[in-house]
This record gives sequence, C-alpha cells and structure tokens, in this order.
Amino acid sequence: MSTKELEQYLLQSLNMALGSLMQGETSYTNSFDCKIVEGGFIFQPRLPAGYIIDDNLYQKIFLIANAALYPVFTVLKQNSAFFIPLKTDDIHVQRGLFFPMKKGISERLIIPDLERFVSTITGNIIPIMKNLSVDYNKVTSIAICGNSGSGKSYALTYFLSILKPISDLIIVDPKFDSPSRWARMNNISVIHPQKNRSKSDFLSEVNESLSQCLNTIQDRQTILYDEPSKKFKHITIVIDEVLAISEGVNKSIKESFFALLSQVALLGRATSVHLLLVSQRLDYNSVPVSIREQMNVLIQVGNINKKTTQFLFPDLDPEGIVIPIGKGTGLIQIIDNEHPYQVLPLLCPTYYTQKGIF
Repeated sequence: MSTKELEQYLLQSLNMALGSLMQGETSYTNSFDCKIVEGGFIFQPRLPAGYIIDDNLYQKIFLIANAALYPVFTVLKQNSAFFIPLKTDDIHVQRGLFFPMKKGISERLIIPDLERFVSTITGNIIPIMKNLSVDYNKVTSIAICGNSGSGKSYALTYFLSILKPISDLIIVDPKFDSPSRWARMNNISVIHPQKNRSKSDFLSEVNESLSQCLNTIQDRQTILYDEPSKKFKHITIVIDEVLAISEGVNKSIKESFFALLSQVALLGRATSVHLLLVSQRLDYNSVPVSIREQMNVLIQVGNINKKTTQFLFPDLDPEGIVIPIGKGTGLIQIIDNEHPYQVLPLLCPTYYTQKGIF
C-alpha cells in the first residue's frame, strides 16, 4: 500500500468513526485532513471548527487509528494531546495533532537454546523482542511488575542469564525461590533467609550488602573525578519480590533499607551500578518514589488496566493498546535517547535450555 493509499484509508476510517463526535464534520467538508509523515501521522484540523480539539478527541483518534492500522503499524499511546506547528502561512491549518507510530507490531523472541544465544550476544546489548533491544550501558535500573503467575520469575531468569557475562550480580531472594535455583546452577551466591534467623536479621544482611555497593560507588566516583572516561564493569543488585523484604520488619532497619536503596538508585548511574527490582507492585510500601523515578526500563506483565499500571505508569490510560494474550505479555517503556518514550506492547522472550523449557 502506497503512502497516498494509506492516507485515504486512514481518512475513511476517521470519517466513519468520528461522525457523531464531531457533529458530522468530515474531510469531505474540508473540516480536517490526515497526512502520513516520518514516524507517524498528523491529524490536521481546519479552524474555526464545530468540534473541540482536546485530549478526548486525541484519544478517540488514537483508538480509531490504532485499530485501523493494526498489524501494519502500531500507534504509540500518548498521555495527552500532542500538538505540533505546521509550516504554512494559512492560520486555519497551522497546527496539527501528531500520532507517533512504528512499523509492524511487537513480536516475541523465540530462543531455542538460551546458553548458545547468550554466547552470541556482543557488547552490552539485551534483546527483549524482535527489533527491540536495550544497551545496558544506558540502563539505570530495571523494574518488573506483575500479578502472581504472570511470568515475572520467567522474565527475571532471562535477564539474569543475559546479564551474567556482562555484570557482577548480587542476588537477594526473600522467597528462596527460582532466582536461588538459577544462582546455584550458575555458582553465584544469594542472600536469602536462613533457618532460625529473624526477618530483621535477613534485612540487616541485605543492608550490609547495599552499604558495600554504596562504598564501591563512592570509590568509582573518586576515580571518575580524575578519569572521566573510565569504564567500569557493571554491578547489578537483583531483588526478587522487593515488597516481601520490607514487610513486618523493624522500622529503623526498614528505613535504612529504603535510604540505602535510594542512594544506590540515585548515584549508581554514572558508576555502572544498577538495580533490578521485581515485585507484584511497586507502591510506596515497596520502594520510595525517588527510586521509581530513576528507573528507565519499566516492565509490567500480566493483567493490564489502569489499576495495575498506576505505579509504573501513573499517567497512562492503557485503553486501546493492543496487548497479545498469553503469559509474559504486558507493557514496556524504555527511557533513553534511542527509543521512543511511549509505552509499547510487550511479549517477553520464550527460551529453552539444554534441559528443556526453563
């Protein structure tokens, strides 16, 4: 389909669906136009108009266009109306609503042999889906959230396998579950609850490890002061089910945990020290808001609605985003200078090991 044909198809879809909302104004009455441009399309209203150009109209156009263009294109959801100026001297059409979109849809990465796949990865690239990867050098912290049975642990195991060759791993597993089994298979130590020890004692051990990481950050900052281009090996602090760590423990120890975690999140970026946090939800009981604000790879799997996304994506209304059915599906947002800031539908990789599916 040519660009001209695509514009005509999109215009027809908008004319038919927006008729009642816009009181019968259509492109046939020269009320608006639609143009395909690089990276998206522009809805160009002709003013004065008999309809209100606001967030409600923008979201309605998104719903129509996303369904009409699927699966050739994925329209990227915006939190509010995205106005852009247009180069023309005609004041009636000097502005437009821009809808960013990407070619194709999200596709799951199928990995027949995880160990062999990891050995073929070069640099610090983490493949997430077909045509979607992230450079770990540009990652501050990663958050993975989702309801029980949504595939969080499966996704975490994939990230651990990818990160092992490029990062030192400090794994905290309060449930003594799948991360501990993965670590045992890969000869990596794990901080986990011990028999006959209190929960506060366990969290104190976690705090000690975080304190050591903070010392490492400060040592690296000193080196960077004299050698700004110095590169360090990545260190990743992995905490599975972070909410389970801080519940029911001594208040002062919990506050120390939050303070140390916040300092690592805030100071670790320049010194290649990262957090990878997994939880059913990341509300204020799990981690301070300052930590969530530092995370630039946000993953929500499982049930997706305004309630479940309110912590990772507080400004997002997921209505209209086409999310595939199945385990390990949800939303992802990568905030760096390479990827669009919009939230994308996610399909976590399916991978197999030498012993079969993990």
